[in-house]
Amino acid sequence: MSDATVHAATVLVIDDETQIRRLLRVCLEANGYRVEEAATGQDGIAQAAQRHPDVVILDLGLPDLDGVAVLDRLREWSRVPVVVLSVRDREEDKIAALDHGADDYVTKPFRTGELLARLRVALRHAQPAPEMTVFRNDELEVDLAARVVRLKGREVKLTATEYSLLRLLVQHAGKVLTHRQILREVWGPNAVAQTHYLRVYIAHLREKLETEPARPQLILTEPGVGYRLLEME
Repeated sequence: MSDATVHAATVLVIDDETQIRRLLRVCLEANGYRVEEAATGQDGIAQAAQRHPDVVILDLGLPDLDGVAVLDRLREWSRVPVVVLSVRDREEDKIAALDHGADDYVTKPFRTGELLARLRVALRHAQPAPEMTVFRNDELEVDLAARVVRLKGREVKLTATEYSLLRLLVQHAGKVLTHRQILREVWGPNAVAQTHYLRVYIAHLREKLETEPARPQLILTEPGVGYRLLEME
């Protein structure tokens, strides 16, 4: 999906900085999006309810409500994709936003190309689609129905835990999954603090699936936050 063929998706920008809203409007409209704006959390929630945007870009440092509170309010009634765009770069802030329902997190200052790519992924995930049974990314193929993984056409043998971890990443391809989310889903709620499990098994997957495990191009690290499986454009 190119930026010019987003079929006029509507983006609601919730940010109190006039210059940022102006920059985003110029960038987004040049790439085929419609843009709505809100300068406060309360106004953003109201506009989301009235205008039903296709995706939301949300700042965390709003004058009336913290962005995480806005996320909580939105998630009470809406599954609209939310991409956080914030100057806050601490891993605790990223984890909190993702755990409270954000679909992605981009820090300021930002590259417009990266933001547009993250928006495309968020919009794809919002589109109703048939249940995915086969995931393909370049030389990797994961057949979820048959529980078979192939790389360059050859079957790759994974342990049960390795497969469960890869399946979770595939089911959320393109999205950042926090350490806690992955540990809870793969190892259970009592393992959410056992990040060493995750590091070991991510390393195992990379050894089996990456051309250069030390320089991964498929299973990407979001430092201090979690992991993301690269999704083909």
